Amino acid sequence: MVPGLPDRAPRPRQCVVTIHRLYLAGPDVFRPDAADHGRRLATLCAEYGFEGIFPLAALPAGLPPQALARHIFETNIAHIARCDAVVANLDFFRGPEPDSGTCFEVGYAVAQGKTVIGYVPESGSFAERIRGRHPAAVGAGLKDAAGWELEEFGLPLNLMLGVPCHVVVGDLRAALAFLQSGAATRKT
Repeated sequence: MVPGLPDRAPRPRQCVVTIHRLYLAGPDVFRPDAADHGRRLATLCAEYGFEGIFPLAALPAGLPPQALARHIFETNIAHIARCDAVVANLDFFRGPEPDSGTCFEVGYAVAQGKTVIGYVPESGSFAERIRGRHPAAVGAGLKDAAGWELEEFGLPLNLMLGVPCHVVVGDLRAALAFLQSGAATRKT
């Protein structure tokens, strides 16, 4: 809205979205026990009345690496399209940021109008969380070790994740309980 001008933006219609199928995003697919872990996550989803879709499936044999990468990408995008919401493990992965593939999946889901619930293991702002778990990455004040600005908006993640996502502290169980409570709605 521009000050002094009438607000002519269309108002979003309110509607109730039933959430049943959940795409389980996160770096969990890289675990040594990824398949078993994925089954445990899907079982936990079922305990809460949801169908969890873990993005690890049997891969076609004989594809060259780039073709296999495209297959995985297209399969995961199709999974997100068929799900009602995304629940994302946004814990730090290989440094003081969430997994980049998970971040893409979250952004894609937000762009598709999906509800997204992220979970992190501890409370605190993004800068506080980095200081607590990756102190070597932090410099003086609100600077990182290289002198770049540390984002500090009081959000637990970068604003491009913290604004459109419902972020809960805990694990998948905490995210499912939040989702089951009915508190999750599309934020954007």
